[in-house]
Amino acid sequence: QVQLVESGGGLVQAGGSLRLSCAASGRTFIRYAMGWFRQAPGKEREFVTFIVWSSGTTYYADSVKGRFTISKDNANNTVYLQMNSLKPEDTAVYYCAVRKYYSGSRYPTSFDSWGQGTQVTVSS
Repeated sequence: QVQLVESGGGLVQAGGSLRLSCAASGRTFIRYAMGWFRQAPGKEREFVTFIVWSSGTTYYADSVKGRFTISKDNANNTVYLQMNSLKPEDTAVYYCAVRKYYSGSRYPTSFDSWGQGTQVTVSS
């Protein structure tokens, strides 16, 4: 099993920035990709971005492309989400997730382990 711990959420004004971190521990040698999802109240969990661990290839939802950047620190088994130009509609609980094996799917069910989530609130 892989354990994931997110940090870095908070309250920010529209147009501001936040950086989320997700530290992975445990059986991290079985890992194809790590990603971020978010879930707003009353809505389904939605894909934000993921990064292929070996190659660094990244994928983004259209809603965040050009504003959010995912990156990784191999030595510390950590993935980051830099969020710029934040909008009120970005308000959600953000979850880190790991996918063990190859897949291009953006569905939450294609990821194997999840963190506890961190709240991001963007005020207008």
